[in-house]
Amino acid sequence: MAAGNTTTGSLADSLDTIQAAARSRRQFDGVVPQLVDRIELDKNTGTSWREVLLSNLTAQAVTENTVLDNPQQYDDSAITITPEMVQIQTFITDKTYRNINNRVLAKMGAMPGEAMMRKKDQDGLTAMDASTQLGAAGTPVQTGDVASARYRITSNATEPGPMPISGVFHGFCIKDFYDELIGGTGTYPVPDGATATVFQSGFNLPIANVSIFEDGNISIDSNSDAKNFVFSKSAWVLVEGMTIKTEPRREPHIGGGGDSLFLTDEYAYGLRSSNWTFEIIGDATAPA
Repeated sequence: MAAGNTTTGSLADSLDTIQAAARSRRQFDGVVPQLVDRIELDKNTGTSWREVLLSNLTAQAVTENTVLDNPQQYDDSAITITPEMVQIQTFITDKTYRNINNRVLAKMGAMPGEAMMRKKDQDGLTAMDASTQLGAAGTPVQTGDVASARYRITSNATEPGPMPISGVFHGFCIKDFYDELIGGTGTYPVPDGATATVFQSGFNLPIANVSIFEDGNISIDSNSDAKNFVFSKSAWVLVEGMTIKTEPRREPHIGGGGDSLFLTDEYAYGLRSSNWTFEIIGDATAPA
């Protein structure tokens, strides 16, 4: 027989383990889908979405003596975007439902939708990888790169791109903007204005009227470079073939019984104009 005070340690085997909270591994919210044109494919209209582009006409100078016989021809072209399906399946046994903590179970329920959101964002970044490239590998991105892309979009000679214009950057590259703006801090008097704002709260300012968004889903290659993007909202079209749907399926023959859950989405990104989108490559070494 043991002697001494009775404490929780002496009765450890009698204590219930209660999960006070649960969380899934954090991930980056979908950024790209929120910044491009989104169009839902109407029901019973086929499998593709099509947009016609009419070329510009040309006017000419005339005088009172001019007999104009130079008709301008209307000319068209089209882009076609065909959505493709994406799915995710999960399966949970009845025993798991009975035994697992409710907080953990509730968090698990949100994870398939988060995975679908992440893929839609990554697919958007993959589509944009075909953009004209600015910047240089191994070199920190600069605010001037963003400004160059912005004005090449809005003053394009073939077809000026409309506002709004967004920049999607890996956070390690945004840190370079931060360093560029506050580079004199510590050497010069206490900053004010935009520099003070960035120094206090991080880089969240527009550059040349380009709104900057952080997206950690941007991949970093083996050389520690990342491909970031500056684009007009109208440059890219996200055609969605359906509203994301959820379907359960009972599986009594697996693991003593359980439920499969299927999430299905259908979408595709299409490029409306290559003159309105730019890739900005730059060093994305983790900040020291």
